[in-house]
This record gives sequence, C-alpha cells and structure tokens, in this order.
Amino acid sequence: MGKKRRGKVEEPKSGGCLGWFLVIVILALVVGAVVYAVKKKMDHANDNKPEPVPGPPGAIDKEYGDALKIAMQFFDVQKSGKLVDNKISWRGDSGLKDGSEAKLDLSKGMYDAGDNMKFGFPLAFTATVLSWAILEYGDRMASMNQLDPAQDSLKWITDFLINAHPRDNVLYIQVGDPDADHKCWERPEKMKEKRPLRQVNTSVPGTEVAAETAAAMASASLVFKTFDSTYSSTLLKHAEQLFTFADKYKGSYSENIPQVATYYNSTGYGDELLWAASWLYHATGDRSYLEYVTGENGKEFASWGSPTWFSWDNKNAGTQVLLSRLSLFGAKGVSGNSGLGNYRQSAEGVICSLLPESPYATSSRTDGGLIWVSEWNALQHPVASAFLAALYSDYMLKSQTPKITCGHHSFKPSDLRKFAKSQADYVLGKNPLKMSYLVGYGDKYPQYVHHRGASIPADATTGCTDGFKWLDSTEPNPNVAVGGLVGGPFLNETFIDSRNNSMQGEPTTYNSALIVGLLSSLVTTSSAVKSFT
Repeated sequence: MGKKRRGKVEEPKSGGCLGWFLVIVILALVVGAVVYAVKKKMDHANDNKPEPVPGPPGAIDKEYGDALKIAMQFFDVQKSGKLVDNKISWRGDSGLKDGSEAKLDLSKGMYDAGDNMKFGFPLAFTATVLSWAILEYGDRMASMNQLDPAQDSLKWITDFLINAHPRDNVLYIQVGDPDADHKCWERPEKMKEKRPLRQVNTSVPGTEVAAETAAAMASASLVFKTFDSTYSSTLLKHAEQLFTFADKYKGSYSENIPQVATYYNSTGYGDELLWAASWLYHATGDRSYLEYVTGENGKEFASWGSPTWFSWDNKNAGTQVLLSRLSLFGAKGVSGNSGLGNYRQSAEGVICSLLPESPYATSSRTDGGLIWVSEWNALQHPVASAFLAALYSDYMLKSQTPKITCGHHSFKPSDLRKFAKSQADYVLGKNPLKMSYLVGYGDKYPQYVHHRGASIPADATTGCTDGFKWLDSTEPNPNVAVGGLVGGPFLNETFIDSRNNSMQGEPTTYNSALIVGLLSSLVTTSSAVKSFT
C-alpha cells in the first residue's frame, strides 16, 4: 500500500457561513413579518367579530345574588307610612299624618337617608333609576326572586308621588323641616314635631324636581303596564302633566326655595328636561318628545361631547346611554336622526372616560381603582358609572356591536362589564380595607352607620333631643340598616366608622337604587330587551 499523500488542510471559509446566516435571518424576518401580518389581520377580524348574544338568564353569580338580596332590603328600612308585610323587625308605622296640613295623604314614600326627611328631588330619582333597573334587568332580578320586592318598593314611592301632585301645576316636593329635623335624633315612629310641606307651582316654579318626577312616573308606567294597566295610565297622565308644567314654567327649585339648596342644590334643570322627555318618548312613542331632545333643547342642555357624572343632580350621562339604545337597536322611525347620533357618541365618550385602559381614562380614581369624585357620598359616582357601563355593554351585545373606539384603542362589551364588576367588587370588599360598604353583606361592614332608626333601640322612649345619647354612644348600632350603601372611602381609601361621620357613613335611598341596578346587571347574563313596550 502506498503512502497516503498528506495535502494542505484548508481553512473554513467564514464568508460562506456568514452568507448562510444572513439568509436564515432574512428568512426568519420574512416569516415573522408574515406571521405578524396574519395575526394582526386575525386580531382585526376578531375585533370586528361581535361577542355572542346571551340567551335567557344563565348561571347565577352567588356573590352578586346574595348582595342583591341584601341591597333590596334597604327600601324596606326607609319606608314611611302604614307598613304592609313589614320585614324589618325594628321598623314600624310612621309619618301617618304627613300631608295633612294640605289635606293630602303623603304618608308613603321613603325617608331620604339617615334622617326622617322626604325630599322629592332625590326620591323621584330613586324611582326613575329603580324603574330603569327593572325594565332592563327584571328577568335577572326574577332569577333571585327579587323582581316582586323591587316592584313593591317602586310602587311605595310612586303612590306617594301621585298624591304629591294634586293639580296639574302643583307638586309637593318636601315633607318635614330639614333644619328642625337635623336638630332631633329620634326614630321616625316617635316623631311628634310638625311636618311642614314645600311645593312648587306657577308662582314658585321648580323645573328640576317637576321634570325628575315626570321621568319617575313615565318610567314607572312602563314597569306596571303589563300587569296593572290602570295604574300605568295614571302614572303616565301625571308624567305628561308634570313635564308640561316643568317646561312651561321654567325656574330652578333651589333658587326659588333657597332652603333646599343646603341639602339638594341643583346645578341646572336642562338635564332633567331631556331625561324626562326621553322617558316620555319611551313610554308614549310620541315623536314630539324625541324632537324635543334631539333639536334645540339637546344643543342647549345635552353637553354633547363633554362627559359628565351620572347622579341625582346631573342626568345627562344617563340620558345619553338611554337614548343610545334607540340607535343601537334600530328603533322604528329613528334612522338618520343626527341628534340621536350625538347622544350615542357622547355615551361612548362617557364610557371611554371610565375604562382604565382607555387613553381618555379619568384620573378621578383611587389607587385601588375605584372611581372617586367627591368626598361626600363618594360611592354614588362609581356605582352609577358602573351601572351605565353594564347597560351599554348589554346594548352592544344585543345589537351585535363588536367594539367601541377610544382613540387608537378599542374595547369589547366584555371590557365594559369587567369595569362594572371592578367597581361592584370594590364596594363588596375587594378593597384595601377588606370591608364591604354594603351594610349587612360579608363579615366586615360599618357598625356605626349614621342612621337614626338603626342607632336607637326599638323599645327606647326618646323625644327630639334626648335621643342624641344614641348618636354619641360608643356602642355599635343595635339595629342593622340592612342593605344600606354608605358614603364610602376617602381618596386615600380610608374610612372612619363613626356615627357622627355622615360624610362617609350615611346611606341614602338613591344609592340603593343604583347599587340594585348594578348588582342586577351582574347577577347573571341575559339578552337585553329591544323595547320597553
């Protein structure tokens, strides 16, 4: 065998490897770009794909269901008059002679908060919101056996409102003297003081309260229409009369009756006129009401394009959401109405300001994510905002609207519902204090609620002033103001549980309507109704 010839060992060619490396990199970039483009196209397609429409009420969320049952009871806590089937052991008949100085029966209705006053303006708002909740979520309430209690509580208020409107242009808006009432600390069952009345009329107009009462009666007429048509017709007649009165004799009730400004000062009446006309359109189908809100009055009062907070004082955001259902659901005879388009755009502006990931998100919120606008009754605004978001989410699902756009971001109905749940969860205990702000719910909730009836033993004998020992007592309330939604936390998420802390610890009847609406929206899922009639 001959010798193997050992040739020169060749060095690897680095340039060739580098070339292959570049080819691989370029191929990877091309593949990545293709994948990205396909994914983006699919994401875009998914963005434009509507989320499924819910069917009949589905599985119950126990947490929200339990909370709803508790929240509904605060209406019973607040009732005035001769109680029927009383479920609150420490409550009894009260205010039986209310209205007697005008030869009227104003014994029914509900006390406003922790006092023994009946204020017509926030009480009417309570009825409107409760009606709205029933109309939208009656099937969900029924799944928890709460529809009948909601309707009973609503009628307890509307019976009062009917009697408070004895003539076309006269509306009694207050029972009791708030200054005198706040100098007493006594159970309503023991009241012996005079209960003077306040009214608005052609000489002393009060557009806000007359229009809000019209909204309450119009919306309630829809609630009772299917099973008590006579009562429904009565409510609608009063609503139409009151709207005419409110619109014809314009004037602010808190300017014309300065005393009420201390307690429920109105910042304007235009929003109530639009709110009432919107409900009257839903109740009657009369196009003159639609033209009222979409024409010059809308331009003057609707604050299109300027998001506002929904509350007992300002109804614009509520009106914008309510009227959006007409355009989203393609209601008969409304296509092409540019005014309705303005309401829908404004409603979506409100929603964009609420969603935390929106570029237009409000900074008015706590570190824990709660919408926070005012230190007085702080929970009104987040609960009201969450209620509107839940409503709009359901409208989007029913109308198969896949998304709303906030700048360069888009949001699905599920994003709106997620926000609504975040506010409800905070209220129910998912907050830094791990405390429920709904009295009676959970293991930890306020024990020193600012509420006369809850703070005084049911068998105590007290007069006007000697009851203050119960206000100043260091013991927890002997009675639970079950279902009351207290004022809520400060911006730094602290809460002082003190009976003298009315800023944070006083529950209100209108807060209850809002939390009932919110919890009803979350207790289960179902398809929104296209029409209230």
